[in-house]
Order: sequence, then C-alpha cells, then structure tokens
Amino acid sequence: MPRDAIRAEGLGKCYEVGHRTARDPHYTALRDVLAREARRLVRTTGDLLRGRPVVDADTVEPFWALEDVSFTIAPGDRVGIIGRNGAGKSTLLKVLSRIIEPTTGRAEIHGRVASLLEVGTGFHPELTGRENVYLNGAILGMTRREIARRFDEIVAFAEVERFLDTPVKRYSSGMYVRLAFSVAAHLEPEILIVDEVLAVGDAGFQAKCLGRMAAVAQAGRTVLFVSHNIAAMRSLCDRAILLERGRIAAQGAPDEVCEAYLGGLRRADAAFTPLVAPKADVLDVRLCDAAGRPLPAIDTDTEIHVAVHYRVREPGRINLVLNLSRDGGYLLQSINNHDPAYAVPKAPGVYVSTCRIPAGLLNDGVFSLGMTIFEDHYEQPRTFTDVRTFTVEDGPSVRGDYDGGLVGALRPRFEWRTRVVPEGSG
Repeated sequence: MPRDAIRAEGLGKCYEVGHRTARDPHYTALRDVLAREARRLVRTTGDLLRGRPVVDADTVEPFWALEDVSFTIAPGDRVGIIGRNGAGKSTLLKVLSRIIEPTTGRAEIHGRVASLLEVGTGFHPELTGRENVYLNGAILGMTRREIARRFDEIVAFAEVERFLDTPVKRYSSGMYVRLAFSVAAHLEPEILIVDEVLAVGDAGFQAKCLGRMAAVAQAGRTVLFVSHNIAAMRSLCDRAILLERGRIAAQGAPDEVCEAYLGGLRRADAAFTPLVAPKADVLDVRLCDAAGRPLPAIDTDTEIHVAVHYRVREPGRINLVLNLSRDGGYLLQSINNHDPAYAVPKAPGVYVSTCRIPAGLLNDGVFSLGMTIFEDHYEQPRTFTDVRTFTVEDGPSVRGDYDGGLVGALRPRFEWRTRVVPEGSG
C-alpha cells in the first residue's frame, strides 16, 4: 500500500502575543517601573533558558494559530485550503514546508517538496534573475544539470527574458512572483505547495499558474494550495479543507466545502481586525450611504460608499487599492484610487478615503472586498482578502414580473432602443 504524501496528526502552533500596559503619561511611580522591569527580566530569562523567542512586552498571552489539525493527502491528490484571514492557512503551509516547527503534533512529508509561500522566497536580492534560478533550484534540491535542462522553459513561462541579467532587487512584485512560481513548478517536485501569493499577479498570469498546477497534478504529483478563488478551487481540486480559527471546520468535496465557506462569509461578524503594514494601519472599512450612515441592507438599487479609515504611522506615500470579488474569490475589479492627494506624501495621522460604487452595477450575490496596501515606491505590497463581505439582493427596479435570476456578477444598466423598420429597407 503506497504511503501518504502528507500526513498531519494533531498539529498545533502556539505563539506568544505581547501587550504593553497602558500608562499614565503624567505620572508613573518608580516602584511601578521597577516592578514591571523585574517581571520582564524574569520572563525574558525564562524564555532564553527554555529556548523560546523573547517577546518585548509587559504581559504575554498564548495564541493558537493552529490547533488539533489532522488530515492525510494521498500521492497525486489536488487539495485546496480555504478560510478567512487569520484562519491559520499560511501557518499550516509553513509547518508542512518545515519553515516553522509545530508546538504540538507531527507532520510527515514523503517526497521532494517545492514551496512558494511569499514573494521572493529563496531569492537573493543582489543576484540576477539567472543566478537566482540556479540558487532557488539548488535550495529545492535540484542538481545544476537538472536546472539547466529546464532553464529555457522556466524563463519563458516567467516572461522575464529582458531582465534575466538584472538584480532581482529591481524587479516588481509581479516579476518576483512569476519567476519564483516558474522555478517551483518546473523543477519536477513530487509535492507542490503554493500559498495565495498568486493574488499579486495579473489575471493572465493567474490563469497560466492554475494551468501549470493542473498539469503538475495530471502528471501524478501532489498539489496543495491556498486560494480564495472559488472557481479555481472547484475546477482544480478533487478535495478541499476549510480552516476556521486554526481548526478544521470542514473537509471533503470542493463544492461542499466552498458552500460552507461562503455560508460563513454570509454570517460574518461585523467586527473588524486592523490591517497592519510597515508604515500604516487600516483601522476600519465601512459600507455607508452618501451621508456616511451604515447600510442596514444592500440591493441592486443601492449606491455603496466604501469608507476606509487608516492611520499613517511614518511619513510616506500610502496607496490603498480595493479588490472587489464575488463568491469568495472571483476577482471582478481592482479599484485604484485616482485622487491626486495620493501622490503626496502623508504626515502621521488618521485619514479616511471613500470610494463610491454606483447603484445598478452589482448583480445579486455575495461579494467581498479585499485590500492591497502600497507604500512609497510600490514595493512589497501587503494584500488582505475578505476585509468586508456583503450580500446584494434584487432591488425593486429589477424585480418586476420576472422571478428568475440573472447570470453574471455585474448588472450595469445598458441602454436599449427599439424601433420599427419598414419592410424592404434593410
């Protein structure tokens, strides 16, 4: 009986989360300072003796990113992992890729693994694209002869021929991803693990990547990937796993798991978790009417104002892009901000930017807003998915006498005119 390609038994990963105690800016007693520093010294010493990471904070608490995760993946299986932000998807892939150690449980991997978890993983910024292909291939366990044999295919797929001898530190994030994915997918791994970094690429590149992963799977190799693209999950995978708060909430046929995921999005709590980037934090994303009042319900006749509240911590250019998706992952539009104020560096402070989605544009269904935060020269963007999820119902203007649903994600009001043409006039 063949061994499983991947076996996870009771996997758990716990982090220590630090908190700083609120302090009175006008008065702090010396005894309080001494007591706090003494507690910190004792805790830091204990962490060093136990080989644990040191957390610079007044108090710490455990946070389980993964908890009691168990599953098996047979050779040749195509498995997708889905879940909201913070569900533990990336942590699970890092454990399986042997980047981090689990706190509890164990994971067995049988076969040569190629992982693409973050933009530029395994690349040296000072080396050229050509040199990094050989470096990354060597990290993945390939010989120089194996890499040379596939080199032309790798470069052609990545579409970086003109920049092959340019240091990758000058590459855009899209070029990074294209080259990194091409190396990982073309060097014949037995197990291909891909995180949602493909969201950085354009639609054409994403389609190429999905096609390549399908080809890898058809060759009998194992594919494990994280994605918010429901259509890709359903078409590429023969099995899916849903993670919620670090635990497996469902696993089985992709259609059933995707429906469970979409059902969770519909029931999603209105609480907002701040999005953190190096120089700015997005504090809240609100769906409002033109007067700034929260929308109790949204239908196809509703004009939606998306208000993004954010704090700039360090001076610099901050650009926020909204990514509008339907059904949990089908990207409809990346909504760039063309406000000239975005070209001006911002001083530290709190800002709000509002985007108007006109009435009559969206069809009925479940939609989600993601966000990409660009800073300064658009290097290393931070992308977040499912920042806000909302349901659009049919509005009065489209109901009429027709009870059937309309196909498509968008419903713009195009103008039609009908006139009588005399016979014989053409």
